[in-house]
Amino acid sequence: MSSTSKGLFGSSLARKYWMAVTGLFLCTFLVGHLFGNLQLFVLGEEGRLAFNAYGHFMTTFPLVKILSYLTYISILLHTVDGIMLARQNRAARPVGYVKEKQSVNASWASRKMALLGILTLFFIIVHMKSFWYEMHFGVLGKDSNGNKDLWTLTVTAFEQWWYATFYVVAIIGLAFHLSHGAQSAFQTLGVNHPKYTPIIKNVMTAFAWLIPAGFIAVAVFLYVAQPGQNL
Repeated sequence: MSSTSKGLFGSSLARKYWMAVTGLFLCTFLVGHLFGNLQLFVLGEEGRLAFNAYGHFMTTFPLVKILSYLTYISILLHTVDGIMLARQNRAARPVGYVKEKQSVNASWASRKMALLGILTLFFIIVHMKSFWYEMHFGVLGKDSNGNKDLWTLTVTAFEQWWYATFYVVAIIGLAFHLSHGAQSAFQTLGVNHPKYTPIIKNVMTAFAWLIPAGFIAVAVFLYVAQPGQNL
């Protein structure tokens, strides 16, 4: 076995499997996270209390905490895996041939998966520092139910044009990353059938854009509505 195929999981094939599994797991996390964020469409004290109750549940319920740690591990493995595969693929391909053929044989998103992944990782770090870290270790006020006021922290962040813009741009990058990664994950895992593969491709393409569109809609709503100014 060549040195380029060795790494965190021992072989390039194992790394591709782990990329697929962790990627699909993170897709399920996105769905759950979006459903929680949709509560931000509810204005006033009712929305504030509901979102803070959601934040309290997500940080205290034992099963959710276990899933959260699995998510953190998946992000780490997915990132390390992706870097290893990108380096291996670059080392294995003749540069001239790739430059000549890549635009014909692959989509833009598939050719830029490593870059999109790095940008998404940067966004995750900033996002977790802004919300996850503050929720766990920051000094937040409490609402009338005694829960940490994650709502005020969130809406205040998105009322700033620069953060809302950064968030929207990052989510668009995530959508491009998902548009290739989500559907290719099934092929990596051997789900390849003349009848069902096109259906899976269409469903995952829709997923890759609809889920990010939901996050963007929340961000734009908070920026335009300025709910933090109405309390």
